[in-house]
Amino acid sequence: MYGIKSFEIKKFGAKNVEKTPDLVAWEEPLEIRLGFGNEQNRQQKSISVTMRTPTGHDFELALGFLFTEGIISQIEDILSIHYCTDAGRQAEQNIVRIELKPSIEVDFRNSERYFYATSSCGVCGKATIEAIEQKCPIIPKSDFKVSVEFIQSLLKILTKHQVFFQYTGGLHAAMIHSPIDNEIGVLREDIGRHNALDKVIGAAFQANILPLKHNILVMSSRASFEIIQKAAMAGIPIIACVGAPSSLAIETAQSLGVTLIGFLRENGFNVYSHESRIE
Repeated sequence: MYGIKSFEIKKFGAKNVEKTPDLVAWEEPLEIRLGFGNEQNRQQKSISVTMRTPTGHDFELALGFLFTEGIISQIEDILSIHYCTDAGRQAEQNIVRIELKPSIEVDFRNSERYFYATSSCGVCGKATIEAIEQKCPIIPKSDFKVSVEFIQSLLKILTKHQVFFQYTGGLHAAMIHSPIDNEIGVLREDIGRHNALDKVIGAAFQANILPLKHNILVMSSRASFEIIQKAAMAGIPIIACVGAPSSLAIETAQSLGVTLIGFLRENGFNVYSHESRIE
């Protein structure tokens, strides 16, 4: 299965040792390259290298990353997106190149990252926290509300559709869900929680359905600062995480108008900010 690899291991039990195949999450680097500039002076820049799980959603990951970084704002900015090789030195499908239209001006000053980022890397790779906060939209107040019962049902839905996790136990999931039609909008898995979220937002970006102002984001992970930032960029008003939030995640959710839920369980949850959206 794509996204999963098998290894032969020795399994030590209480009374015996046996050889057995074990399924694990596939992890490989993905380099995101950007082509930009006018037709007479096209330039290429390597934006990021991240460790991700190749599940067939690399284009979504790249688009979601560029959108949440504020480098692109609409699908019409894109001229083309494709895999490329580096003179045969790089593996096929480990480099994604996105070509922007010549009319698109790119400003990298507020989007600087270290060149290499681990699959779990968050704000550590940013030039400044202030640069992120300045570009994030504040989620406006609205009549969008969800019931306690609906939120409690989300964990079962998430778990049911985590296909790769069921095989490996080693992947995070991000899911957007709308209570209006009660259907999963998009669910993506990755070894990195930020990558899983970029894939979800990239899918919504490709479908041209941003902002996701009537959707809930459900994460199998804890809530970090960057999870809040990415969700706010996509216009998501409510985030529900299985794990705990960090102090900076709570403070950011409070300042950006995001309802933040942590410790999501089938019998309860904690609300850390803007509880008025919970009925």
